[in-house]
Amino acid sequence: MAQPLRASSSQGSRPGVKAAQGLARQKSLEKRAKRYRLPLGELAIFTQQLASLLVAGLPLVQCLEAMQDQTEDPCFKVILRDVRQDIASGNSFSSSVKKFPRSFPSLFISMIEAGEASGALAEILGKVAGYFESSVKLTKKVKSAMTYPIAVIALAIALVNVLLIFVIPVFAKMFDDFGAKLPTPTIMLIDLSNFMKAYWWLIAIACVIIYKILQRFVETPRGRRLKDESLIKAPIFGNLIHKIALSRFCRTYATLIRSGVPILRTLEIVAAASGKVQVEDACVEIAKHVSQGGQVSEVLASNSFFPPMMKHMVKAGEATGNVDGMMGKIADFYDTETETTVSALTSLIEPMLIVFLGVVVGAIVMAMFLPIFQLGAVAGGLQ
Repeated sequence: MAQPLRASSSQGSRPGVKAAQGLARQKSLEKRAKRYRLPLGELAIFTQQLASLLVAGLPLVQCLEAMQDQTEDPCFKVILRDVRQDIASGNSFSSSVKKFPRSFPSLFISMIEAGEASGALAEILGKVAGYFESSVKLTKKVKSAMTYPIAVIALAIALVNVLLIFVIPVFAKMFDDFGAKLPTPTIMLIDLSNFMKAYWWLIAIACVIIYKILQRFVETPRGRRLKDESLIKAPIFGNLIHKIALSRFCRTYATLIRSGVPILRTLEIVAAASGKVQVEDACVEIAKHVSQGGQVSEVLASNSFFPPMMKHMVKAGEATGNVDGMMGKIADFYDTETETTVSALTSLIEPMLIVFLGVVVGAIVMAMFLPIFQLGAVAGGLQ
């Protein structure tokens, strides 16, 4: 009789265990949702779909419920559930999404506030979606262009390490049996190989420590400023980074002003979204100047970060009362320039990387085969 009782007891405990596991999993998701960073691509899709549902006439709570049901991201599902419940309890959409600042950037929140104030939430969400889609498109193009060079450089580093640690010691032992004096390049290469083989772990630790130190330094105001200034002045990629920063500045500014966000709040968001200290400094200067009755173009004219063409177009926009339209055109222009620059860099980098790889590997091979080319002199040492 005891055996069936134990079996029924274990069967009865299984639903309880599953329920406890489900509760623990749910609590873990809720904890992760508070610090979850929603990818920009997913945010763009969410914003576009939400705008479409609102245009179709669905209430906001029902739209969010539909979005919650269709999303496959478990963390974002929890976020949408909490936002929907918060709105259903009487809070505004903007105040609800403010509770998740890592998932919803300040630009998104400010645009929602402007949409709620003007009663045109669906229209403004459509503009935000267009902004996010443009940003994602530009980022994807730059990343796809950089994939090939990074892959080739990583392959070159791996190949050189394999040659130094595994291949060269075999040649070194063979040359050691000759007992003759080796050429200087070969000796230097063998010494480097011995060092790499004996202290590779030390090199790895040193690289990690240097990376951590640089990471900490870049997080400081001085380090961040030095990094941004160095990137803009970089010989090959500096021009590309500069154009991307200008495009982001103009498009963010145009989108916010077009949606009715006050100019001082717009400048705060533009500064935060720029990711460049040069733009942040310019936004602070523009905010001071505008609050005193000045024009945006006057600050841009005195700042070397902004090119003359941009200053003249903004001034023309101010004269016609269409600054946001001009900023949008400037952003489109720099997006096109960025695409052209990326294509040119891709065409330039490919042969440069091939030459670089050929020189590095060729130098190693030449240094190792140099004694064989001088085999007569080396073999003379055996006699």
